[in-house]
Amino acid sequence: MRTGGGRRAKLHKMPPKTARKLKDKDHENSPKISSFFSKSPKPAGVLKRARAADEDDSPEPKKTPWASPTPLSPTQSSSAGGQLSPEQLARMEKKKLEAGARLLAKRLGTSNIGPSWVQALQAEFKKTYMEKLISFVAAERLKGKVYPPADDVFTWTTAFPISQVKVVIIGQDPYHGPKQAHGLCFSVRVGVQIPPSLRNMYKELMQDIDGFVPPDHGYLAGWAKQGVLLLNACLTVREREPNSHKEKGWERLTDAVIHWINNHCAGVVFLLWGAYAQKKGAFVNQKQHCVLKTVHPSPLSASRGFFGCKHFSKANEYIKKNGGKEIDWKYLPTDLQL
Repeated sequence: MRTGGGRRAKLHKMPPKTARKLKDKDHENSPKISSFFSKSPKPAGVLKRARAADEDDSPEPKKTPWASPTPLSPTQSSSAGGQLSPEQLARMEKKKLEAGARLLAKRLGTSNIGPSWVQALQAEFKKTYMEKLISFVAAERLKGKVYPPADDVFTWTTAFPISQVKVVIIGQDPYHGPKQAHGLCFSVRVGVQIPPSLRNMYKELMQDIDGFVPPDHGYLAGWAKQGVLLLNACLTVREREPNSHKEKGWERLTDAVIHWINNHCAGVVFLLWGAYAQKKGAFVNQKQHCVLKTVHPSPLSASRGFFGCKHFSKANEYIKKNGGKEIDWKYLPTDLQL
């Protein structure tokens, strides 16, 4: 059995300078105790790229959690060496989108945002005005009550993918009373008194849709689940102060939503009630979509054209004509979670 004695004897017989060099070399090659707790060394190629990056003094691009991942091609190989199937690629893409949505939701101070909407609006979320808007809303929440709660601000993105929108109804800003707003325009939570404008919508539905019976609540998640986008132009409001978050940036974001739908979807019905909604949807391509206009369902104006407009049945006629499944306006359960 060999021991370190022979090695030491040889070193003893060597000239002092040569012996010192060999000892130094042995010390360099021996494992350090810290190496047992450090990360595995990177491959040479990674180190080479790292050195190249160190030499490049150009500014490092910002990492944005909402950036759309680059889809893999079907010819790209998996780690096992085989080709990825379309199903595997789709699953990977879905997971990346979901991860990006979670990171953006955290940045926005919410836990609830639809991945497909994040992907479609990624350029908008990267703009400077969004940074200012996020800071503004965060400061407002520190000072007092803001509606809806943070986790409900983007409820309108969670019911269906953006590409599957069938009907767009545009509101102005959220209800500003306790427990009312929850991220869908005109809708309130179960147990909250039905707002006057929604009561008038129910009255019109009674005349327009066979068998419609007004529910005893104002929770419209059942419509949202079928592809009805209930979108307020402004997404937050200070308690008891209507329009208090007007022109802070939300209108730009919701304009971008409408632009995306106008440019990327076909056969969508836009219900534009009142001058504000009509101005916001003025650019919608009426050759590609159906645009129905009338006055707002508010008690101040409903009798001047909203009652009798038959927008709900007209929307279904257009959807059916274009091969889509009609909206069941009677479907208003109270137990749907978005």
